[in-house]
Amino acid sequence: MQQLLDQFEQILGANGVLTGEDVSSREAGWGRGACEAAAILRPRSTEELSQVLKICHEAGQPVVAQGGKTGMVDGCVAKPSELAISLERMNRVEELDPLSRTLTVEAGVPLQAVQEAAEEAGFSFPLDLGARGSATIGGNIATNAGGNRVIRHGMTRNLVLGLEAVLADGTIISSMSKVIKNNAAYDIKQLFIGSEGTLGIVTRAVLKLSPLLSSQNTVLAATDSFDKVTELLNYMDRELGGQLSAFEVMWNSYYTLATSEGEYGRQSPMERDYPYYILIEAMGTDQTRDAEHFELLLEQVFEREIIIDAVIAKSQKERDELWEIRDNILCFIEWFPVFLYDISLAIPDMERYLAGIEEKIVARWPQGRVGIFGHLGDGNLHVVVSIGSDDPQQHHEVNEIIYSALAPLNGSLSAEHGIGLEKRDYLQYSRTAEEIALMRSLKQTMDPKGILNPGKVLAPVT
Repeated sequence: MQQLLDQFEQILGANGVLTGEDVSSREAGWGRGACEAAAILRPRSTEELSQVLKICHEAGQPVVAQGGKTGMVDGCVAKPSELAISLERMNRVEELDPLSRTLTVEAGVPLQAVQEAAEEAGFSFPLDLGARGSATIGGNIATNAGGNRVIRHGMTRNLVLGLEAVLADGTIISSMSKVIKNNAAYDIKQLFIGSEGTLGIVTRAVLKLSPLLSSQNTVLAATDSFDKVTELLNYMDRELGGQLSAFEVMWNSYYTLATSEGEYGRQSPMERDYPYYILIEAMGTDQTRDAEHFELLLEQVFEREIIIDAVIAKSQKERDELWEIRDNILCFIEWFPVFLYDISLAIPDMERYLAGIEEKIVARWPQGRVGIFGHLGDGNLHVVVSIGSDDPQQHHEVNEIIYSALAPLNGSLSAEHGIGLEKRDYLQYSRTAEEIALMRSLKQTMDPKGILNPGKVLAPVT
């Protein structure tokens, strides 16, 4: 190992190779303690990373790419025998092209910095999630991140026009196109988007920007049935004429915890005993006109008894306070230990699915609790389960309840967080044997020695 590190120091220069306490002082990943990698390599360019991976490939040395390490499926956790590769020094915003409406960046740029660079030029990069200050654009691409605005703008893959990545053997694949329509044979960049660093390491990207919108209207509404939640979604989506940017739903189990009087609770602007709470946001170009239309629609859904209570944000402060309730996942500390799930399924199947898993969990663990919230507009739900124990065998039992029920509904066990190690052994509940076999063929072709993020996404063949 030391011989390899000596070579890397020559390539990466001062502070390019971290060892010892410089490694252990860093987190391994979200909630996973200290980093245990043999070393952390920090290239400054695609070319330096190419040289590093060529050496690792020849030596059969496993590597794990790390972004902001905000993922929740152990996708960036490195073993003591593995090298971590951090692109934190590749953090340049290279170009903003106002005519093409694109932003070219290196993979180590934090998502928030991407958003700010776009806004300074009068544009918006619509991908948004709670970890925006730490998550890097390379990690967002590698996991095909979702977030709060998927209902309007789609997942990360919808926002990437061009991409550069380095393969396991050091080959640089550069497809840095700025065009939206590009049907010149296979769309190679899609192999890397969502592959979690198992097929190559993303180093640069051309991102698609949107116009910076000047109006924003937000409401927290409540209703008493799931049928009314879906009726509200369809009505607002249709009547807002493309302005609907977020439709977040909180079941009572989550809302009451997020607004509790405990240390992590937030102030509730309405009664806390409604079955469903919906945070709706619309963005447009004329604040006065859009606000009038937004409020008219709310009056109409009140008259139709689709909603039974609502609070409209009248300032940025009030808007932030409403979103703080939705984003208050720290409230689950009150339930610790907890198991976190990120699933998606067709909206008509949600009520039946959730009733089924809750029934099984409470039957097996009478003290069990289930909190539910999520981006219902795009079919993504976050399910948090507490059974009063973090015993690995019982954790597996909960996993089986959550994931096996998705299979007959053609649901996904990962809506936006990826597979990593956490969900790897349950992949068969969302992918057919033929799909998994094709994935293995791709992995073998692009990483024949299996050095890229080994053991993640696909289980080792025994």
